Amino acid sequence: MSPHARAIIDIGSNSIRLVVYDGPERLPAVMFNEKVMAGLGRDLGETGRLSEDALSLAGDGLARFAALTRAMRVASVRTVATAAVREASNGDALIALAEAEGLEVDILSGEEEAEAAGLGVLSAIPEADGIVGDLGGGSLELIRVKDGALHEGVSLPLGVLRIGAIRAKGRGALERHVGKLLGKAGWAGQGRALPLYLVGGSWRALARIDMHLSDYPLPVIHGYRLDEGAPTHLLRVLSHSSKARLKEVPSLSAARIPTLVDAAALLSALRRQLGAGPMVASAFGLREGLLYGALDEAQRREDPLIAAARAEGAVQGRFAEHGDLLDRWIAPLFAGEPDARLRHAACLLADVGWRANPEFRAERGLDIALHGNWVGIDGRGRAMLGQALFTALGGSAGAPPPCDRLASAADLARAARWGQAIRFAQRLSAGLAAPLERSKVELLEGTLALTLPIADHAFYADTVVRRHKQLATAFGRMPVLLG
Repeated sequence: MSPHARAIIDIGSNSIRLVVYDGPERLPAVMFNEKVMAGLGRDLGETGRLSEDALSLAGDGLARFAALTRAMRVASVRTVATAAVREASNGDALIALAEAEGLEVDILSGEEEAEAAGLGVLSAIPEADGIVGDLGGGSLELIRVKDGALHEGVSLPLGVLRIGAIRAKGRGALERHVGKLLGKAGWAGQGRALPLYLVGGSWRALARIDMHLSDYPLPVIHGYRLDEGAPTHLLRVLSHSSKARLKEVPSLSAARIPTLVDAAALLSALRRQLGAGPMVASAFGLREGLLYGALDEAQRREDPLIAAARAEGAVQGRFAEHGDLLDRWIAPLFAGEPDARLRHAACLLADVGWRANPEFRAERGLDIALHGNWVGIDGRGRAMLGQALFTALGGSAGAPPPCDRLASAADLARAARWGQAIRFAQRLSAGLAAPLERSKVELLEGTLALTLPIADHAFYADTVVRRHKQLATAFGRMPVLLG
C-alpha cells in the first residue's frame, strides 16, 4: 500500500462498507472492499431506533474496519453515515461505537447524499445527461446531472427497507405513495424520457439479474442499460422465483435477495412517475463521488478511461509514455473518424500483453479490454478496445467472441485497423520513441505512405515491410516508402 492510500467507511442504512483506494487521483484503484450487512435501518420505520442487534453487528464491523486501515497504514480515512443514523433517535449510539475505534463520523444530509451520488456518476460517466437515483436502505436520493454539473436534487424516505411496509397497504399503494412524494417535491414527470442512472447495491443487483435473463455476454455491470420495460419484467420474474433459483445468478449477493422484489417494485413505480427513459447501471456512487468532489477542476476534467488506461499501461508496459506517442503517430490514418478516445486507450494499453506467454498475448489484451475495471466506456467500447488489442498483439483481424455481440461489424473492422496500425508502429520502432518521432504515416493518393529518413531505412526490414503491406491492404491501398 502506498503512502497515498485513502479509505472511505460508508455507514448506510442497510450495509456498512470499507473501501480502500490507491493509485491515480482521478481514478484510484480499489485495493480492498468489504461490507457488513448490519441492517441499521431495518426497524427504523416502526421504532424510530437502531436495533441492538444491528448496533452489535455495526460495532463489530467498525472495529474490524478501523483495525484494517491501521494495519494497511492508510493515509486518510473518511467515515460517513447516511439516513439511518441521521434519523434514528439513538443514532448517537452508533457514533459512539465509531468514535471508540478512533473514527470521526460525518453525518451527511440528504442533500449531501444526493450530491455525492451525482458526482460519483459524473466521475465515471462524464457525459451523463439524466437523473441519478441512489437507492439506499433508508432513503432514495434523486439529482439531475447535465453538462458535467449537478442541478436540482431531493432526498425521499423511500429506502428499500421501507418499501415492504408501504406495499403491504394494498395494490397500488406504492405507486400512489411515490407519486405523492414526487409531486410534493416538484419532481413528478421530471424525467422527460431521460436516462435514469441507477446507484446502490439493490438496483445494481436488479441489473445483474436482467443481464442474466437476457444472456448478456459481458459480466460487467457498469454501463449496462435496461430498457423501459425491464423493471416490470423483473418484478414479475422475482415474484415467482425461489431464493435457490436466484442464488444461481452469478455474483448476486445472497444478502440482497430478500429486498429485491421491493427494489424492483420501487424502480417500476419511480420510472413511471418520473417519466424517465432507459436505465443505466453505475458502479460508481456516493463513495466515488466523495473522492471526485475533493479533486480540483483540472483533475475532474481528465477523461477517466484515458487516466485509467495510462496508469495500467505504465504498470504493465515496457516503454514509459509510449502509448501517447503511438496514438499521435497513427492518428493521421484515422482523421475525422469517431471514437478517437477509444483508439487512444488502445494505444496506451498496446503493450499490456508482453508478459504473457507469446501464444496468449492476444487473448491477454482481449481479456484486459473486456474485463478491466474501466469506466467512461460501455459494452460497445469495450468490444472495440478488445478487438484493437487482440489484433495489435498478434490475433487476427476477425472479431473474437463476445465482441461480435457487443459492437457492429463496421465498428470492429475499424478497431481491427487500429490494431494493425499499432502493430505496424510497434514493429517499426521496437517500442523506441526516436523512430516514431522521426517518421510519419499517412494516406496519400491511393497509398499508405511511410515517410522515413534515409538514415533510418535499416529499420525497414522484412517483418516491417510485411506489416506495412498488411496495414495498407486493410485500407484498400498500396504500401509505399518515402524519404
